[in-house]
Amino acid sequence: MSRFFRSTFQGLTPYEPGEQPHGEEKLIKLNTNENPYPPSPKVLDSISRGDIENLRLYSDPSCAAFRAAMAEAYGVEVEQVLAGNGSDEVLAFAFGAFGEKGAAFPDLTYGFYKTAANFFHVPFQQVPLREDFSLAVEDYAGIKGMVVLANPNAPTGLHLPLAQIEELLRQEPDRVCLIDEAYVDFAGESAVALLPKYDNLLVVGTFSKSRCLAGARLGYAIGSKELIADLDAIRCSLTPYNINSLTLMMGTAAVESAAYYRECCAKIAATRDKTARSLRALGFTVTESKTNFLLAGRHPKISGEEYFRALRQNGVLVRYFETPRIADWVRISIGTDEEMQYVVEATEKILSGR
Repeated sequence: MSRFFRSTFQGLTPYEPGEQPHGEEKLIKLNTNENPYPPSPKVLDSISRGDIENLRLYSDPSCAAFRAAMAEAYGVEVEQVLAGNGSDEVLAFAFGAFGEKGAAFPDLTYGFYKTAANFFHVPFQQVPLREDFSLAVEDYAGIKGMVVLANPNAPTGLHLPLAQIEELLRQEPDRVCLIDEAYVDFAGESAVALLPKYDNLLVVGTFSKSRCLAGARLGYAIGSKELIADLDAIRCSLTPYNINSLTLMMGTAAVESAAYYRECCAKIAATRDKTARSLRALGFTVTESKTNFLLAGRHPKISGEEYFRALRQNGVLVRYFETPRIADWVRISIGTDEEMQYVVEATEKILSGR
């Protein structure tokens, strides 16, 4: 680091994204929970040559068309929707806006929460998941700072029913509960349904998973008008033109393509469950995932790190975390049926040599 770097940032550990191959190897890429299917036909047709020529103009800072489409789709008012440059930007805004009393999140969850807390100097508490990776809502009773939960959780894939989310909201009405629903479309229960009853609920989501737009960088928050106004004040202070024009058009078209994405999610869920059955038959423990990935491990013949390296040698890139509690596991994003069949066959080959 340079001698000019602020001392407050010198101990910062940046979030480390999953590896992105650059063409030097031909790999089946199953390490960053991307969608294996293309965006909807309506999204593909949403951009014209004229739209590209108009990139000389600034995008709409209010993101009006996109927010209107989201409001209609989720049954809320436009003022209850915020657009973000991916959900990571929205999460960062939330830590900056609501972290004054600290924050709490599980010890096994999305690693960006810890990074955002450190960046904004928000003291945080990591609440251990139970031995089976389940989350006990009662463990958050008495915590005054913002609670941040991914639901379904990553990397465990487990899902909390709405009744438990509601219990969390009731525990401390004066704290914000942020529910990160990056994977909710693979599970089916969004906490948005609870918004009419709870003004301390903030739901965050992304178009990177179920809506096949990871490269477009689009996320959102839905909450009370007051919470969204707080986030928007931060957005306008930092990045008032935070969403580019093409992404806004594609995002609006994606919202209007709900049937297409429901079909994609159903196909992914079916492939996920079939792959989970195959891996269990081969001796792996696999969590009951409600996402577009599987967490597999605890095999009697091979460690998590060995399995990760062996899959890569066979042309499959998955995610391995050195975190102690899951060091014997790998996270496998769900690809097409053909890709996942190859994973199973490669796994059989790997295990046969042991």
